[in-house]
Amino acid sequence: MERTFSIIKPDATKRNLTGKVNAMIEGAGLRIVAQRRIQMTEAQAKRFYEVHAERPFYGELVEFMTSAPVVVQVLEADNAVAKYREVMGATNPEEADAGTIRKEVALSIGENSVHGSDSQENAAIEIAQFFSEAEIVG
Repeated sequence: MERTFSIIKPDATKRNLTGKVNAMIEGAGLRIVAQRRIQMTEAQAKRFYEVHAERPFYGELVEFMTSAPVVVQVLEADNAVAKYREVMGATNPEEADAGTIRKEVALSIGENSVHGSDSQENAAIEIAQFFSEAEIVG
């Protein structure tokens, strides 16, 4: 079993789409083994997205991620990272496949409703930023 990290972003939580997104996650065969709704702080957002610190959109991204609550999650399945990236769909919802989260609920490339880890290594780092091992109760 593999784990990955997910965030349901402010554009989705503001529109009360957490349940719909969770249903799509579970429908794809991923198990939600930890979940919490939080108001991400500026410090948390800056740390989480520090890989993009030199990019021109970094400040806007931090501002967006702290603009409303998010839902942080740990997902589990065989090949969880790849499976979740498939169900999320392309970053640009206009390019996402039908039936993916981003095609169904995202507003734009910037407000694309969900984040998912891009590797097992990053999943472990991202999970540890928001959850202790005792909080993951698969």
